[in-house]
Order: sequence, then structure tokens, then C-alpha cells
Amino acid sequence: MEGFIEQVVKRKNGIKQLIIKIVSVVLLITIPTVCVLIAPIIKIAYMVYIGIFMFIGGIYIVWYIFTSQNVEYEYSVNGDELEIAKVISLRKRKRICKIPIREIEILGKGEKTVNGVRILKSFIAAQDLSADNDNYYAVFTSPAYGRTLLIFTPNEHILEGMKRYLNKDIVLKLFYNRNVG
Repeated sequence: MEGFIEQVVKRKNGIKQLIIKIVSVVLLITIPTVCVLIAPIIKIAYMVYIGIFMFIGGIYIVWYIFTSQNVEYEYSVNGDELEIAKVISLRKRKRICKIPIREIEILGKGEKTVNGVRILKSFIAAQDLSADNDNYYAVFTSPAYGRTLLIFTPNEHILEGMKRYLNKDIVLKLFYNRNVG
């Protein structure tokens, strides 16, 4: 029986997102204010109107920037494929990667680095990258990118959906805590 399992994980905003928000608000206030203040200096009255219109347009732009910081990752296991998509503010969906689960060579929990493996591309779809205990990493070979690393935060349902298609050594190590030579 082919199953479909889905999980949505909301990304926690970090310092980068906070800086983007602060800079956008500062620019929203600064640019129109400068236009209004230089109008008497350069003796062009229309600069006041330009400043007002820039402020009104800037409100929309700042709203768009604020809402664009709301990112969710959607993990879905459909049969023997794992698909991960990035959903930005519920208005834009972009597929990050689609992996045949059988091609996953390494699947582990908690480590940020994979020793002894040369990675050419990495995809980060984790809820919080600094939370090592919740994150899993998967190494697979992609036809487009070569050796690829995926960092994600699946729940037990996603892992159970992947379990039947994973390599038996990975299943023994990850689910039954047995080290296989």
C-alpha cells in the first residue's frame, strides 16, 4: 500500500530576519523624511508630495518584507519519495528537493557535520538550525548536484513513512540503536 504522509514545520526567525525587519522600518521612515526636509532647501514643493507617496508605498513594501519572513517547510512522503518544499508566507511554494528514499546513503540525527564525506550541495529545511537534538541530516547523490546534504526536522510519522524504503543498516542504526559494521 502506497502511503502519503505530510508534515509542516515553521522556521524560527533568527537574527538575520530581525535585522531585515529593522532596516526596512528605518528606511521607511528615513527616505520620506529626507524628501520632505530637502523640499524647502532645493525649493521644489513637489518633494513633499513625493515623500508622502514614498511613505504610503513604503508601508506596503515593509508589510511585504515582514510577511516574507514567515517561512514554512513542507515534508511529504509519497510512496518511496521524500519531497521537501518551502512555503513563503502562504503565498509562494517552491520545491527544494525530491529524493527517492532508497538513494539515501546516510541518515542520522543531531550532527551538523558529516565526517569523511565530500558534499557538493546542501539543502537546509530545518525548523531551527541551532537545535541539534531535533535535526536530522541525510546524505544522498543527486543527478543534478552530486553528493548532497539535507538538514531537516521530521516528526515520527515522516520517519516511519521513510523506514520501509531505507537501507537496512540505516534502519538498524537509527531506529534500533545498533551499530552495523
